[in-house]
Amino acid sequence: MFGAPVATLLLLAIVVASAVALRWREDWLERGLFRPFWVTRRGQWGTVVSSAFLHADWPHLLFNAFTFWAFAFALERRIGSAAFALLYSAGIAGSAFGTWLQHRREPAYRTLGASGAVLAVLFASIVYFPTGSIYVFPLPVPLPAPLFALGYLAYTIWASRQDFGRVNHDAHLGGAVVGLVFVGITDPTAVAVALAAWLG
Repeated sequence: MFGAPVATLLLLAIVVASAVALRWREDWLERGLFRPFWVTRRGQWGTVVSSAFLHADWPHLLFNAFTFWAFAFALERRIGSAAFALLYSAGIAGSAFGTWLQHRREPAYRTLGASGAVLAVLFASIVYFPTGSIYVFPLPVPLPAPLFALGYLAYTIWASRQDFGRVNHDAHLGGAVVGLVFVGITDPTAVAVALAAWLG
């Protein structure tokens, strides 16, 4: 974790806050929920942030923590701590906006989790490390990063239009788009290099 102080602090905050809430303080989960319908009506703006540091169950926490660990530290070393902090903040905001846009008329809808911000980190990493591969369970072989990105975006767009499961696909899509746009704005050269690598 040397050379990545922001990623280290974020990972610790996510794990500790979620673990305490799941083990001892379930009231934190209820108070930290992001409710798109109520965020403007009741001024619950703080839940945009609190919901990104809490998780509904242990598998949810472990999956996000592992994904973050796998990509965040190398990315922070590559782009610098200030840029990484800005990217992660943008990922939180972008995933919350995607969720709000889709569910702002649903009073009962609520969500938790760092997935959107983690997806921003993952997709920015795909641009900065274009020749990398990603393991996707249960596939026995890694997928090339660009193939994973295209497949994941297609699946997420489709899944967000379906009415099943508890996964917030709108947050995932918002975070993924933020990761790509962020790199495009802050480092267009990295995008050009990635495209050159993908197109051969």
